[in-house]
Amino acid sequence: MDTNAITVETSRYNATTPWDDPTWRNEVLHWVAQQLERHRMPPADKMQARLRPWSVVLKISLAGGGLAWFKANPSGSAFEPALAQALPAWVPGRVLEPIAVNTDRAWSLMPDGGHLLGEALGRNSRDISSWEEVMREYAQLQLALIPRADQLLALGVPDLCPDQLPRRFATHLRSNDALTADERTILHACLPRFTEWCQQLANSTVTCSLDHSDLHDGSVLTTGGEYRFFDWGDAAVAHPFTSLLVTARVIRERFGPADSPAVLARIRDAYLEPFTAGGSNLTELRHLASIACRFCVISRADTWGRVFPSVQLTTAAHDAHVARWLRELLHDPPL
Repeated sequence: MDTNAITVETSRYNATTPWDDPTWRNEVLHWVAQQLERHRMPPADKMQARLRPWSVVLKISLAGGGLAWFKANPSGSAFEPALAQALPAWVPGRVLEPIAVNTDRAWSLMPDGGHLLGEALGRNSRDISSWEEVMREYAQLQLALIPRADQLLALGVPDLCPDQLPRRFATHLRSNDALTADERTILHACLPRFTEWCQQLANSTVTCSLDHSDLHDGSVLTTGGEYRFFDWGDAAVAHPFTSLLVTARVIRERFGPADSPAVLARIRDAYLEPFTAGGSNLTELRHLASIACRFCVISRADTWGRVFPSVQLTTAAHDAHVARWLRELLHDPPL
């Protein structure tokens, strides 16, 4: 394809990505064309490139109708193609099966999976039942992957299980210059309590699994009443309930301050109910979920290291992003 015919979109980001390298770009387009030809999915003469500090994504129109999607990951999330390749066998029907992956280069080519959940629901939707069903299915995905935790780690998925978090928290505190002296003092004083919370999660009946870490209505696909989870570049092996923080923030924004507490309680309980099969009652699981919501900030802070090496993210900008998440620990959790 003539690269001049490819529409490029960068949104508010001005990131230097591998797409700027003509050799890399041509290698991608050649690989994509090879894989589509192998699967008898000829492309149309229409493609869009979305460039972000953490990925290069191509939206590829197919000659027979439909779409395919290419994604290139930076080294910090280079595990994603291998994870995308493994998940269909481990949680069939809950994720997309890749058309092709190149794990050496952290490339993946995916089929179209339908509409984003946010698009399907609509901006002003007050549909709670769909969210409840999404969270039940996500919980079942996580339960199925608990026995696979070691295999997930072997694929390179980062280890953010509870026993790793106090060290990560302390590292962020030491290295971050965007926190004020008062914030640093308060957060440092939280470390013993933080460690105690980690121990509670580590000792619970719910053990580590795959945490999407950025689960919202733009990372769930829906078609024909079914849901598929995708976009695993921020994922970690962690306590499952750490997934709830980002979801809770999205729900609060969608439903507003008056309605969101009741909505969040319903969605939280729909998510937790499948975990009661492990012997814990719902009251205990709610307590663990509240603790876990505090810990997702460490996972979110860590994701700012998962960008292309050429991205000009200054130390000050990096610290500002990380500090924004660490400050969440100064407030009550949303659940």
